[in-house]
Amino acid sequence: MKIKIIDKIFIAWMRKHGLTLLRITLAVVFIWFGALKVGSVSPVADLVMRTYPFFPEPAFLSFLGLWEIAIGLGLMFKITLRTTLALLWFQMLGTFAAAVLDPSLFFMHSNIFLLTTQGEFVVKNLVFLAASIVVGGHEVDSWI
Repeated sequence: MKIKIIDKIFIAWMRKHGLTLLRITLAVVFIWFGALKVGSVSPVADLVMRTYPFFPEPAFLSFLGLWEIAIGLGLMFKITLRTTLALLWFQMLGTFAAAVLDPSLFFMHSNIFLLTTQGEFVVKNLVFLAASIVVGGHEVDSWI
């Protein structure tokens, strides 16, 4: 009987805090990854530049980093959330487009089920995309 009470308390706590924690942790990841790019210490810098060689190297990486920091700050402080999520989804489009532009960087032996380390890095963005949809679907009072 005590387990059911503890379970109900835990579920109530998750319902009360889960969405906020999801939004804030998503923000932290975007700020962190963006800061690494701006500071020219990102472990994916080489991947980004090999995927998008037609953009100027240091400027493009800094631009992406600032873009990600803006997304993170928008999520963290619920600043124009609709615009923030649009920026996030556009950034996600860029990461998934990378797999189309140069699949050999992301898939081993042209097999979509065998990911490289870079491929795993991109696939984890599916979780970010889903999390952003959850945030966008519930944070309706902060759209403007």
